[in-house]
Amino acid sequence: MLSHIFDTHSHYDDRRFDADRDGLISSLFANGMSGIIHAATDIASSEFGIEQSRKYERYYASVGIHPENADSVTSGYIDSLRLLAQSEKVVAIGEIGLDYHYEGYDKASQIELFTSSVELANELSLPVIVHCRDAVGDCMEILKRLKPKGVMHCYSGSPETARELLDLGMYIGFTGAITFKNAKKAAEVLKILPLDRLLLETDCPYMAPEPLRGKRCDSSMIRFTAQRAAEVMGVESDELLAATEENAVRVFGIE
Repeated sequence: MLSHIFDTHSHYDDRRFDADRDGLISSLFANGMSGIIHAATDIASSEFGIEQSRKYERYYASVGIHPENADSVTSGYIDSLRLLAQSEKVVAIGEIGLDYHYEGYDKASQIELFTSSVELANELSLPVIVHCRDAVGDCMEILKRLKPKGVMHCYSGSPETARELLDLGMYIGFTGAITFKNAKKAAEVLKILPLDRLLLETDCPYMAPEPLRGKRCDSSMIRFTAQRAAEVMGVESDELLAATEENAVRVFGIE
């Protein structure tokens, strides 16, 4: 059974789920999955999440534009997101943020997109789901200035930055990457992270945890992430799962 497992970051619109999407999601909920949040990456992805949320009672949506899509946004995108966010089961603005990892990115466009998206979240009193890769300085400047509530997704930063996020009232999300042998920095963060500020996520179909690394990830695999996090934090896996479920419900305002 998958009770108390709440996946706060998934991408079931990925084509790798085309062959069995409905059957997989139905089986997850039939086996007790507590909840799944779809992390949108553009307008079409936002619409997908809303559609899925209408099909499954415990499936929730976010609306937002990923920083890698900053170059392709059209005028009026904030109005489009604002309208989509009125849907009943939209619980966040995301996946938004900054990503300076690959060559050729447009820093100014990403900062404008991220800033306007956080401002929208604050306007609507919704939490943000933040993606930050190789852009900690700019990302933290915007978060400190605008002070949204929400989560730093797939955290890979330092304990020092984690403390700054905690001071802002944000939550920190971890994927199956914490089970990898080289995930030493994540372990350092988990050791200083209060249990009531931790979220678990898959980022599926990416980031499948050990011992399933390299396979297509799905929400059921969070149990391996939970086992590793519990080991580092010195708690039982069941206790950690129950706590992270409660955290997800709290930060995303789910009744």
